[in-house]
Amino acid sequence: MSDLIVRRLLVDMQAPIQSLWCDGRAFRTAFMNALSMSFPVGEQFFIDAVRAGFRALPAAKQAEFRDEVQSFVGQEATHRRLHGLYNDHLARLGLENRWEQRALERLKQFERATDPRHPLAMTAAYEHFTAVFSDWLLRHPQWLGRRDERLATLWLWHSAEESEHRATVFKLYQALGGNDEWRLRWFRRVSLLFITDALRQTVHNLRREGRLWRWRTWADAASFLFGRGGLVRSSFKPWRDYFRPSFHPQDHDAQPSRDWLAANRAAYEPLRGSPVG
Repeated sequence: MSDLIVRRLLVDMQAPIQSLWCDGRAFRTAFMNALSMSFPVGEQFFIDAVRAGFRALPAAKQAEFRDEVQSFVGQEATHRRLHGLYNDHLARLGLENRWEQRALERLKQFERATDPRHPLAMTAAYEHFTAVFSDWLLRHPQWLGRRDERLATLWLWHSAEESEHRATVFKLYQALGGNDEWRLRWFRRVSLLFITDALRQTVHNLRREGRLWRWRTWADAASFLFGRGGLVRSSFKPWRDYFRPSFHPQDHDAQPSRDWLAANRAAYEPLRGSPVG
């Protein structure tokens, strides 16, 4: 029986988004918006990879994974839908989603993939990135500020669920006989792609808003990324853990996820999972 729960977030995604919703800070707003722009395409790829991996399992293993995979798919589909609504607001603000187009082109390499372990290894690598980022955000929610409590709730709920299902893809990859060589090869590639794509889209967002060359923008970037409690400074070690031969995502504590979900039950309602076939 899976411990994962699919939840419907009780937030109003119809209300407009402010241009500096994230604590009034240009860089962190542009960065968070950039991440959101990647999610609809990325999460659909994750869903497809997990479904294909599940179908490749022997029947006995399918019974073991069915509930967890169904709940994983349900959680990711809900994230994809809400970030699609979020991204619609960003488009109305004049932002251009270039990350999505690059990702669509890049993912064409998997259209004829015959071994489901390659897309799963890539998905596991991205899931590690999102799990590390999610844990950091749950431990440092002050970086989101209080200008838009709705978006703060969206990001923290998303982070809690990413942390919650951090091991699902990894376990499925292992169950299919995935090895460390492929796992680490894809992680190196994903690390380069993710960091490059995130920064390129962030810079493009700032350029579109006319804030790219302001001193305050880059002072915010330095604090957000490298200051005390900042993203890079806090996340480097858990990111690096993936290179350990014995690494498993469950090595990382998910207590901040459990704490947030327990303290914010009024923000969501449980739903059933999504079909895995």
